[in-house]
This record gives sequence, C-alpha cells and structure tokens, in this order.
Amino acid sequence: MPATTYSIGTEEEEAAAISAAAMAVHRGELVVIPTDTVYGLAADAFDPESVQLLLDAKGRGRHMPPPVLVHSVATLDALATQVPDYVHSLVAEFWPGPLTIVCRQQPSLQWDLGETRGTVAIRMPQHELTLALLERTGPLAVSSANLTGQMAARSAAEAEAMLGESVAVIVDGGPSGDGTASTIVDATGPEPSLLRPGALSIERIDEILATHGLHLAVSESAS
Repeated sequence: MPATTYSIGTEEEEAAAISAAAMAVHRGELVVIPTDTVYGLAADAFDPESVQLLLDAKGRGRHMPPPVLVHSVATLDALATQVPDYVHSLVAEFWPGPLTIVCRQQPSLQWDLGETRGTVAIRMPQHELTLALLERTGPLAVSSANLTGQMAARSAAEAEAMLGESVAVIVDGGPSGDGTASTIVDATGPEPSLLRPGALSIERIDEILATHGLHLAVSESAS
C-alpha cells in the first residue's frame, strides 16, 4: 500500500504529521522523516521486526545496523555503558547536531539492531519536528532514506520514489540539509577514532578532545 504523505505548512499540519508518524511507529511500520542532515527511514528501535523491515526496505544486511536517534542528551546513558568522559563533553557541545557517537550498548537492552557486536551508534538531531516525534516514540532506528547504493534523499519526493511502497507515512518537511551526513566517532576503543567524516569537522572535535588531553585518531579509510 502506498505511503501517506503529510506536508508541513501550519502548526496543525505539523501536529497531524507527528501524530500519524508516531502511530505508524507504534504499529511497527516504517516512516520517512526529515532530519538536519538528510531524510531518514525510521523504525521503533525496540521492535526487532520493524528494524528488520527497515533493513529489508533499504536492501541492507544485518552487518550494517542502523544508528539510533534520541530526543535528549540524557538518553545517552540509558542506552550506552562505559561512556568515556570526553563523550559527555562532545555531546554537550555538539548535540543536537551532526555528530554520531558509537558506544558500548547497555547489556540489558531488549532490542536487535543487527550485528552490532555490543555497540550502538547514537545521535540527537537538530531538527524540531524530528525531536518532537522522538519525544512521542522514544529512540528510533534511523538510516538515510534511500536504497543501498543510491544517493540519500534530500526531499520527501526523492524518498518516496525509492521507498514509497515500503513505508506507511512520509513527513514532508521541505528540503533537508545540504546532504552531508553526520560525522561518526567511535568511542569504544582506547582512544576516540573517526569512523566517517561528515558535517562536523575534525578540527572542531579536536578542540573539545584537547581539554581531555586527547585527539581524534583518523585512519586512512576514514580520511
């Protein structure tokens, strides 16, 4: 069944879109939402069947688990354990925003995001509509709204062209950011390391890490 698209123009339309998307998530369905980077394909992070639907819709295997978007900084410690002090400094500076942190996940979490090897990638987006939805739904597994191997959607129309038959609701919030993905930092090793360059520069991250006597390790594959 084709997705229902909700366009945002007024406060009433925004409220209707958020409500429809939240109800779809609670039913175990997929939704497309705007974020501060690109459009995202979202599912309930705590519903393994929904997460598998997300992976299937993208044509993606379990070896590429989706990151999790959260509504508040406080959620970090609910989802992650053994969080280094420097991570708290980074999120205080850059959340909400285009920084994704890979941490060790809380072992008590009842979810299945794929082959995470005990880790979870977490981000708080800088997008009011997305944050309002996250407040209603709790953490969402969110990957870029595109088929694997295709460019990430920067508009609702682009997302619908690729994923319209796989999702229940598309929230059209207008153009997303410039299409640059979030910067991903791995905080599970002995030192912070760059997994993916993105919208947040290494120099800005290093400014914060320097207060902890650290710097961001950058591999050749991530540079």
